[in-house]
Amino acid sequence: MPRFFEDAFSPEQPRLTGEHLRHIGFSLRMRPGEQLTVCSCGTDYLCEIESVTADAVQLRILSEEPCCAEPTVTVTLFQALPKADKLEQIIQKAVELGVTEIVPVLTRRCVSRMSSGDFQKKLPRYQRIAQAAAQQSGRGIIPVVAPLHSLGSAAERMRDLDVPLVLYEDGGISFSEVQKDAKSYGICVGSEGGFDPEEIAMLSAAGVRSVWLGKRILRCETAPLTALSVLMFHTGNLN
Repeated sequence: MPRFFEDAFSPEQPRLTGEHLRHIGFSLRMRPGEQLTVCSCGTDYLCEIESVTADAVQLRILSEEPCCAEPTVTVTLFQALPKADKLEQIIQKAVELGVTEIVPVLTRRCVSRMSSGDFQKKLPRYQRIAQAAAQQSGRGIIPVVAPLHSLGSAAERMRDLDVPLVLYEDGGISFSEVQKDAKSYGICVGSEGGFDPEEIAMLSAAGVRSVWLGKRILRCETAPLTALSVLMFHTGNLN
């Protein structure tokens, strides 16, 4: 069944316009009587099309319920810039796994040294990848891909999270020791070169705890997806 994300959706006046109208009326050629789902702020509205006009798709709400695909926790992934198109893969899979936001970070050992301006040009594409992954996986929200951050600004943002963590190959606590009943988590993951010890010290001073995934060294595109999977299982969101 088609799913459409619309945060401005009004249950009192259920209708879709703009790009949704063009997609429903011209691309999908949907007609009155057919059903679709509108996802708005974590709620799924099962709707029936009443009419398709030049101005709007008028809907009748059949039922509504919280999106069952949304985790009970919010998780922000702070990902150091990897080489080539690896970030696209990380965004796609992280959204499927339930991440709430992806914050790209420029660290000392990043091989990719993209400027903030150049990154900003790519941001619409990254956001489209997140939206497509959210639709495919049945999410109730479209996770946000943030502008490029320095590690310092990322650390400031992590201070506001209940449980901020950084993956570190030289040791730390295991995920089994991570608090299970928190509301918000942050996972900071390095690029191909990992983190400089001074960067780990700076994150530690900001209250970010080091965790590790064992003795095997994972690629920078494998590590965040493994960590997200473990955290989702640990918090009861991947049973």
